[in-house]
Amino acid sequence: MLGELNDQEIEGVLLEAMIGRIGCHIDERTYIVPVSYAYDGEAVYGHSGAGRKVTMMRANPSVCFEVEQVDDLGNWRTVIAWGHYEELTGTDAAAGRQLLLDRFKPLLGGGAPSSAAAVPSLGPDGTPLRAPVPGAAPAPVPKPGPVRAHVPAPHPAGREPNGSGTAAVLYRIRLTEKTGRFERS
Repeated sequence: MLGELNDQEIEGVLLEAMIGRIGCHIDERTYIVPVSYAYDGEAVYGHSGAGRKVTMMRANPSVCFEVEQVDDLGNWRTVIAWGHYEELTGTDAAAGRQLLLDRFKPLLGGGAPSSAAAVPSLGPDGTPLRAPVPGAAPAPVPKPGPVRAHVPAPHPAGREPNGSGTAAVLYRIRLTEKTGRFERS
């Protein structure tokens, strides 16, 4: 059965997933890139090195954001949202940084996830994590690999050195429209 997600289901997917894709567009060229993110109910927050994605979003701040949860080919949920890119500075940068730290700290071995920091729906190798089967031994929770990067200590004006000699950028995408679909077999 195919269908549309309701508002509560859309919010659930955005809150639970950890990897989404930003779609940006300039000069008749579209660029889609996966990002780790945190969501506060209104905006998606991220951290990035300066590069093509940031350059394109600066030139055209109207972006698309996509996230999915795939159990198998017949059972999935996807959300597509549109919004506006903003670079964060000052107290906004500090708040965004803290949101990202709170979201990913449990995955760095610092404790159990909070209710807002759910286990990712895809493992580090990209395969779907499955719900436990009654009576089966619990599956080990994979340790995330690439999530360890990118949430450094505070630095003035929302930009931190990223080790490559270029400034990193804290940003948010204020979501203005959201839609979602699902398939259940």
